[in-house]
Amino acid sequence: MNNKTLAIVSYITIIGWAIAFFSNKDANPKSSLVRYHLKQGLGLAIVNILFSIALTIVASIVPALAFLGLVGYAFIVLWVIGIIHASNSEEKPLPVIGKIFENKFSFI
Repeated sequence: MNNKTLAIVSYITIIGWAIAFFSNKDANPKSSLVRYHLKQGLGLAIVNILFSIALTIVASIVPALAFLGLVGYAFIVLWVIGIIHASNSEEKPLPVIGKIFENKFSFI
């Protein structure tokens, strides 16, 4: 797979992220585009999981706040934006949360 494809695949579920990670790990030299989108995709997945856990706890305590689940659609929008940036071979951060993950995950 080429670098653009691996960058796109890094956003598609954790399995896609793992495929992109191990493919880039074996590549010589490693692609900065793929590394960047691996970091963004992993960060997005972590924030999404943490938000889902927190929302589940809050909604079980206060059922009237279950409407906050609609915020989950924002993660879909961020996911699509990440895929668009990857398909355009751009190393642009995701809105709101992207800057946080640019210098994190040194193992990638």
